[in-house]
Amino acid sequence: MNKIRGESDRIPLIGEDHNTSYRIIIPFSKLAWLTVSLPFFAFIFCILWSIIYNFEHATFTHCQVYNFLPSISAAIGNYEPQRNVWKTAIAIQAVNRFLVFIMYYYYYKEVTHKWAEGVSRAALFAYSLENLSLVTLSFWTSKENYAFHKLSFITFLIISLIHMGLSIYIEKNCRHMSRDANELRSYVLKTRAMTLNIFSILMACYFFWRHNAYCEPFVYSMFALFEYMVVLTNMTFHVTAAWDFAGRSLLFSTRGVRIV
Repeated sequence: MNKIRGESDRIPLIGEDHNTSYRIIIPFSKLAWLTVSLPFFAFIFCILWSIIYNFEHATFTHCQVYNFLPSISAAIGNYEPQRNVWKTAIAIQAVNRFLVFIMYYYYYKEVTHKWAEGVSRAALFAYSLENLSLVTLSFWTSKENYAFHKLSFITFLIISLIHMGLSIYIEKNCRHMSRDANELRSYVLKTRAMTLNIFSILMACYFFWRHNAYCEPFVYSMFALFEYMVVLTNMTFHVTAAWDFAGRSLLFSTRGVRIV
C-alpha cells in the first residue's frame, strides 16, 4: 500500500487521518459519472429493447392509433428483462446518491453563508425525497400498482424541480466563496438543464392532453419523447456533481472512509 501524497494541500470535507495508508482512492467526479451512467444506460437499454422486441404491445394505446415510441412506464416496468435491468440500476445508484448527499451536506457547510443553512437543508431534503420517489416509482410499476406509481412519478417531478431550483438559488445567492472554473461550469449546466427540464415537462403534458382529447397518430409518441427529455435533463442536472466536487476523492481503508 502506498501512502497518499499531497493530502495536506486539500481542504477535507470530513476529517481525515494522515497516519492511515489508504487502499482505495476513487475520484469523486468518476463516482458522479458512474451514479448517472447506471440509470442512463439502463434507460437506453429499456427503450431500445422494448422497441425491438415488444414494439406492438409497448406502443399500444386505448384508441389504437399508430405510435413509434413506448412510454417510460411501459419500457421500464411492463417487460422482462427491462424491468430487472432498470430496478438493478436504480438500486445501485440510490446507494451512490447517499454518498453524493453527504458530499453536498459538507459542501454547503463549506461554501455558503450561515444564514443559508435552512435553504441548504431544504435542498438536501428535496434531494433525498427525489431519490426515494425515483426508487418507489421504479419498484412499484404502473402495471403492479398504478395509483402508487402515479403518486411517486408526480412526486418525483415536483420534488426534482424544487431541488433544482433550490440548488441554483444556493449557487447564485448563498455562497461566500467565489466559484472556480469547474463550479462555474456546473452552475451554467444546472441552469440549462433545469430550463430544458421545465420545457420538456410542459410539452409532455401538452401532448398527453392532446392524445387523450383527439387520439391522433404519433401524438402519444411525442409525449413519450418529451418524457425521455425530462429524464435525460434530470440526469444532466445531477451529473454536475462531477464539477462541483472536481479534485475531491473518496478514500477507503480498514479504518473507514474519508473525503478529501
